[in-house]
Amino acid sequence: MLALVDVNSFYVSCEQVFRPDLWGKPVVVLSNNDGCVIAANREAKSLGIAMWKPAFQSIPLLEKHHVTVFSSNYALYGDMSQRVMETLSLLTPALEVYSIDEAFLDVPESTVADLSAYAQQVRARVRQWTGLPVGVGIAPTKALTKVASKLAKRNRERSRNTFVIGDEDTRRASLQECPVEDVWGIGKRTARRLRKRGVHTAWDFTQLSDVWVRQELTVVGLRLKRELEGVPQLDLEIVPAAKQMIGTAKSFGHNLEDPHLIREALAWYVAEVAEKLRRQKRIAGSMTVFVETNRFRPGDPQYTNQTRVRLPVPTDDTPELAHHARVAFDRIFRPGYRYKKVGIWLSDLVVASAVQQHLFDPDPQPLRPHLMQVIDRINTQYGKGTLRTASVGFRRSQWKLRQQRLSPCYTTRLNEVLEVGTG
Repeated sequence: MLALVDVNSFYVSCEQVFRPDLWGKPVVVLSNNDGCVIAANREAKSLGIAMWKPAFQSIPLLEKHHVTVFSSNYALYGDMSQRVMETLSLLTPALEVYSIDEAFLDVPESTVADLSAYAQQVRARVRQWTGLPVGVGIAPTKALTKVASKLAKRNRERSRNTFVIGDEDTRRASLQECPVEDVWGIGKRTARRLRKRGVHTAWDFTQLSDVWVRQELTVVGLRLKRELEGVPQLDLEIVPAAKQMIGTAKSFGHNLEDPHLIREALAWYVAEVAEKLRRQKRIAGSMTVFVETNRFRPGDPQYTNQTRVRLPVPTDDTPELAHHARVAFDRIFRPGYRYKKVGIWLSDLVVASAVQQHLFDPDPQPLRPHLMQVIDRINTQYGKGTLRTASVGFRRSQWKLRQQRLSPCYTTRLNEVLEVGTG
């Protein structure tokens, strides 16, 4: 048996953990630059607040119902996610981290006599150790755990946020209750095709012939059908697949014309991805730098461009990557435009220990990896950007994301840790 553990309204719950006065009250989280609503708890959704709607269009509704609004705090969310996964790893012999707020668990059936009790144990442990509420769906296959997880959320009070598909009768009833568009792996376009064929529920999907599913939905669709039938087709991915690309691209707080400011932002982003690269013990052989204007302002001149650079020697060195990024940026920058975003993507990633150095490298620096390690340790302990290259500059406030409702980084910055009084 497998279990799917899913944190309820993850972004919102992370905020509520450190603001217990907000439990039971409507809360939403905004996207980068406070642009759109990207997360809302049940209380907020019940008010009719739509996801991905521009925030300024939702302001009257938010103010009318006294909804608490937060800017995205990805440092907090990432750290809380790691805490949840570490907690879950102690409750299972095998764990697959599926997303920032979801994980598949191998249920140790040899020691678990009551699956419902095990699900409640998982919920209680995560709540006790992290403060976050989770739902748990248990079933024989990954696709069925997804169905169970949805039913646990749909009948939250009755099921205490858990649902177990442990026998054939429950499987059939669960699939009959699940709309076909809610099936894991079936998108809107495929759902429309299936509905035209009379397939309205997950159960209807399992009644299709294997031949038709293989012909119309390829082998992927056939595997999904088998999963819904209770026949495992997808193993746990305990070791994450190696990433083929790593990068970042964020919008500026406001449109920029000054190339010096854009270069500073690019240098900051390079430092971010280089640190991630070193954490994964990989190095990059190529990079892509791109710029774009604000396509949502059609009255402004529009320009988008990118360029790919093959690095002379694969590297994870921040100054080296920053140098090549700056050269690439100068190649595609055009004056006269108001830029909204700059980004960098590193590709051709290989394991750092497996790279072959360039025989004629004019400037080998054997101590640079040690320097990068020291910088990473200091920035981890004292905060991002404590040590940085000079190219980043000191004008981040002029280009950084607009985050007017940002909560403190309660778990990753020492000066923002909550203080508890005893008086």
